[in-house]
Amino acid sequence: MLELREIECLITLGEQLHFGRTGRELHISQSRVSRTLRDAEQKVGGQLFDRTSRHVRMTALGKLLIDRLRPLYEQLTDVYADAAAQARGVAGSTRLGFTGAAGGGYAAELIRAARTYAPECRVILREVPCGDLLGPLRRGEVDVLVARLPVEEPDMTVGPVLGREIRVLAVALDHPLASRASVRIEEIAGATVFRLAGTAPDYWRDHHVPLVTPAGQALHLGQEVQTCQEILSLTAAGQGVAPLAESVARHYARPDIAFVPIRDLPQTSVALIWRTAEENARVRALAYCARQIGGAQDVPVPESSPVPAPAGS
Repeated sequence: MLELREIECLITLGEQLHFGRTGRELHISQSRVSRTLRDAEQKVGGQLFDRTSRHVRMTALGKLLIDRLRPLYEQLTDVYADAAAQARGVAGSTRLGFTGAAGGGYAAELIRAARTYAPECRVILREVPCGDLLGPLRRGEVDVLVARLPVEEPDMTVGPVLGREIRVLAVALDHPLASRASVRIEEIAGATVFRLAGTAPDYWRDHHVPLVTPAGQALHLGQEVQTCQEILSLTAAGQGVAPLAESVARHYARPDIAFVPIRDLPQTSVALIWRTAEENARVRALAYCARQIGGAQDVPVPESSPVPAPAGS
């Protein structure tokens, strides 16, 4: 009876028709491919491949055997992968929340990573209103959230950081600061800024749109807004200025607004957030992907990491 590693080697050699490429595909040596083929031919009792110094071809017996083995091997590996996924609890759906196009960029990157790392986990994307930052997570409308820090809630876990960005000041093109290479937040003392209306925590709003400069000078609060587009439209109309994250400038670039780097505000970070009591294998798999995206070094593989399909080596 042929072993699984021998079946895998025969199928791969039938596709590659080259001992070296087959070895590289299976991460084994070329000599091991040759030994495996000889063992298989002895078990079958006939020659499966004609090989010379120049060519490798399947014999009629080899083609018959491999054509019948291939669908059986694929079914076997699928059954194994499904069983392993169920055992890990990674299979199923996870709802991933994000805010705005900038947050959507991080979410898209996370989905791509998850498709490779845990393909059995289906990620469903949900946009979360900026003014209700944590509400959908608390109400169970999403399972994990791509959010800007700080998030300091006792019932929530702040997971891996996906990215860090500089802060920029959005101003109308005719604003005196529009042509500057950079600004300090102290230079906009007395200016009007916009605050997101809604249920976002006060500490979160104070961090992203400070009403007092580090030196204690006051900024004026203008119209409360619901979306980033409202902020930018009011800014373009000369109704105020807006401290924002650098990715907002990339995703919401407009010809009537200049985005000037702010050199005396700390960077802003984007991280993965989830309800601590609702953590599961799928959440941990997404957190692992987020660590990779964020560039963490020596990332520990979680206990629920996908088990590789049979390698045959």
